[in-house]
Amino acid sequence: MNQKTLNGEFTLSGKGLHTGLEITARFLPASEGHGYKFKRVDLEGQPVIDALAENVVDTCRGTVIAKGEARVSTIEHAMSALYAAGIDNCLIEVNAPEMPILDGSALPYCEAIAATGIAEQKADKDFYYVKSRYEVTDPETGSSILVLPDTDFSVDVKIDFRSPVLNNQFATLEHIEDYASEIASSRTFVFVREIEPLVTNGLIKGGDLENAIVIYDSAMEQSDLDRLADLMNVSRKDSVALGYLQDRPLSHENEPARHKLLDLIGDLALIGRPLKGRVIATRPGHSINTQLAKKIRKEIKRQEIQAPLYDPNKTPLMDNNRIRELLPHRYPFQLVDKVIEKGTNYIVGVKNITANEPFFPGHFPQEPVLPGVLQIEAMAQTGGLLVLSGLDEPERYSTYFMKIDNVKFRQKVVPGDTLLFHVSFMTELRRGCAQMKGYAFVGEKIVTECEFMAQIIKNK
Repeated sequence: MNQKTLNGEFTLSGKGLHTGLEITARFLPASEGHGYKFKRVDLEGQPVIDALAENVVDTCRGTVIAKGEARVSTIEHAMSALYAAGIDNCLIEVNAPEMPILDGSALPYCEAIAATGIAEQKADKDFYYVKSRYEVTDPETGSSILVLPDTDFSVDVKIDFRSPVLNNQFATLEHIEDYASEIASSRTFVFVREIEPLVTNGLIKGGDLENAIVIYDSAMEQSDLDRLADLMNVSRKDSVALGYLQDRPLSHENEPARHKLLDLIGDLALIGRPLKGRVIATRPGHSINTQLAKKIRKEIKRQEIQAPLYDPNKTPLMDNNRIRELLPHRYPFQLVDKVIEKGTNYIVGVKNITANEPFFPGHFPQEPVLPGVLQIEAMAQTGGLLVLSGLDEPERYSTYFMKIDNVKFRQKVVPGDTLLFHVSFMTELRRGCAQMKGYAFVGEKIVTECEFMAQIIKNK
């Protein structure tokens, strides 16, 4: 799959939930590898903030990111819609310290994205594959999020507010393609008992019954309820009837749980890469959501590239016979056994290391170690398969090293290891010259990395 961006630009305007300001947000296409970024066009220098977990500075009633003095809050609904649409790269220009609340859901964003269209880009989509269990918990709130390995992205959410109106609810999204129809219209919600403290603290200046579900679950004096209605500048309600006070009917019976799922996806978008895994959340909120995103971001930054997924039971894209058709190398110098994955700009090859390799008797008799130069040669052969597989009559071409840079050997490779090579283009193929970056993995660890340039020459 390739990265995606918007096919054009669109603008949405409305009031801010917390500031009450009239806000305009402009969504623009962005280049490959750009990610999600917010630009404060109302500030001097128009600072840009990367929408990444490490830039989260507050999670009170919404997710807030910042760079220096520049802040943007309530970004989760826009982020959720972009992520669900499969958009990887987008620049959002906003003229206020928060995004407009619109109708309190992600639906206006989804509709605008659908109307604008999505453009596919050349670069490969960079997924983050969950390969082991992740868990974050908050004993004080009873919140927890568990992430398990899976072949796709799915989310389960359970909420529990110990309320006679909103007690236990459950929401599930099995397929991200169902987001627009099943999740996007779910609005944010607030309890009546929370409103006065929020108003006192200068929050929800833009809140009303059009952009939020208001839950009245504890009887109060009519005069007190009228005072709160006046504070929010909304119509007065009967203090006897408990329930939902919003003007618009619920979009789903479990709309609050679906909205929590919506928020969770928006916060997970702060990982900076689309996720492959199953997310199971109990009583999620912005604080624990972003804790999880930060935990995964640390893992991403710890290792520049994630080890490829390898299923030995899966039929390879190129087996040994196909490799022999593309490469001129033969025993004892054919160092790629099969290719398991290939995109526009990258390829993944496999080399199984056995004790019978011809170089082990001399390197070394008592401690067999795969020579580093052969690891680099194997990477180059893998890169050659990427280039040659796209040519007509590949058997008429040969590839030759021109340069090797920035080589690092991190761990020795021995008999019994399975080497996975991830090789990608660093620049476009020009005049028969390919500049590539290669990584060799054993398990989840990088054992070798290097940059190299090779020339592809047509044989006479």
